Amino acid sequence: MSHAPVRPEGRRPQKHLLDPDNLQPRRSARGGMSVTRVQQWVVSSLVVTTVLHLAVGLVVAGLFLDAERPGAQEGLMVIAGIFMVLSLAAARLVHGRSPLTPWLLLGLLPTVVGLWLLHGR
Repeated sequence: MSHAPVRPEGRRPQKHLLDPDNLQPRRSARGGMSVTRVQQWVVSSLVVTTVLHLAVGLVVAGLFLDAERPGAQEGLMVIAGIFMVLSLAAARLVHGRSPLTPWLLLGLLPTVVGLWLLHGR
């Protein structure tokens, strides 16, 4: 003998619960993002923030590097900017967009700030 749950006629489950009669996925009333879209944002954010930490580390290393070799400090600042530009391009590629955008100029910010700190003191 099986004990199937009995549901009174005319009573439907609440909207936030699963409807066993209609197992089709529903879009959120608030227009939520798909799982793929969320994954893209997570990956692109991780790429940019990870490389940002690397770029800041290169700038700090350049500031504390002994100036024995001419151009070594400036070279680290330039490498930091190149890494940031590449990370921003990679983030755009993750979203399926063209990597060429004026936003890439934002990647030069570690180089500009590093050179300003280096020669501004």
